[in-house]
Amino acid sequence: MKKIYIASFHQSKFGKLLGMRVPRIIRAAVEGACGEIHAEATALDVASVGAACNFTLNEQGLLAGLVAEIPGLDAKPIEAVENACASGGQAVLSVIQKLQLGLGDTGVAVGFEKMRDDEGKMDGKLIGKVLGYFSHPDERDGKLFVFPHIFAEIMQAYMAEHGVPESAFAQIAVDEYANARSNPYAQMNKVQLTLEQAMKIEGINRYVVEGLPLKTYDCSQITDGHAALILATEEGLAKLGVAKSDAVEIAGWGQATDPLSRAHRDVLRPRGAQRAMQAAYAMAGLTPNDINVAELHDCFTVMAALGTEVIGKAQPGAGTQYWLDGRARPDGDCGINTSGGLVAKGHPIGATGVAMIGWCAWQLTGKAPAPLQVPNPRAAATFNIGGPLCASVCTVLKPA
Repeated sequence: MKKIYIASFHQSKFGKLLGMRVPRIIRAAVEGACGEIHAEATALDVASVGAACNFTLNEQGLLAGLVAEIPGLDAKPIEAVENACASGGQAVLSVIQKLQLGLGDTGVAVGFEKMRDDEGKMDGKLIGKVLGYFSHPDERDGKLFVFPHIFAEIMQAYMAEHGVPESAFAQIAVDEYANARSNPYAQMNKVQLTLEQAMKIEGINRYVVEGLPLKTYDCSQITDGHAALILATEEGLAKLGVAKSDAVEIAGWGQATDPLSRAHRDVLRPRGAQRAMQAAYAMAGLTPNDINVAELHDCFTVMAALGTEVIGKAQPGAGTQYWLDGRARPDGDCGINTSGGLVAKGHPIGATGVAMIGWCAWQLTGKAPAPLQVPNPRAAATFNIGGPLCASVCTVLKPA
């Protein structure tokens, strides 16, 4: 197979895209990525765009056609992908596959989500309903907010099986909020969170579902945002004028999908996620011991623990302890979610998987903000999920 490199990464600040409609968001993502390397969009051969809530929140389809409106991209192979919260990661894989097929040597993967109105306001009940469409219909009854409810049940199962207290998950949130304060792109970068605040039920912090342990600070954010990666073969790097020494190699990738229903499968040991991660490691010729940078899909804090286990940094049930021991900090054994993670950086659904890979590329090239920069970064892993631990997209990156 051809080696695939990240030539450029660009993202918006996560939070609110005030007054921006979908066509402008897509254009800003592509032109931003091109601007990072002083390239024109005409130098891109293929493209893919990922988003999850276009029809339901933005009343917009045929996103590929909006990408083609950008000067230089018309009449080229472009597609839109949707894989719930793994839509961004799927867009990256889509471009990789096009390059592997020989459809070109350069391509752009775009991910975005517009979840608020033009004034930055959100309709929480509508968003909860819309996101619920990504669950199995038999598992929605009796759940006002479907996904917080589902992951509250997963959190309760994790606590019961492994004897983990609520405070362990709260500490993960505290660590991620601390990282976000040094990330200028993070939605919550002006918020300081203490363990006492994360545990105390008052103000905005409450139990999301009565009788279940998930609290407000355990949850990711409702977020607008966009992100884009320019990918290239070795020939493509030359075409773009990017030195190989300035690029990052996507050395391995994997994708796997479990049944949408959680019935008859073990979500605490997600088979599809493990298979996708193992495939990425095998393709890269690396092991978890080689990884000291990672971005995990912590839509809820329990997923930071489970994700730490999926990438092989902790055994099942030991994910929270890895964080409690300080091993996930930027100066720890493996800097995990140094961006702030979805909990504090924000979760613009379609942009999430793209931004996770891009942030790891920044880490590997020494471009992360100084307080968050992992010392001597060797290799990185990303784990992007969609649905109730259903769709998994994993990558392994290393300096070119």
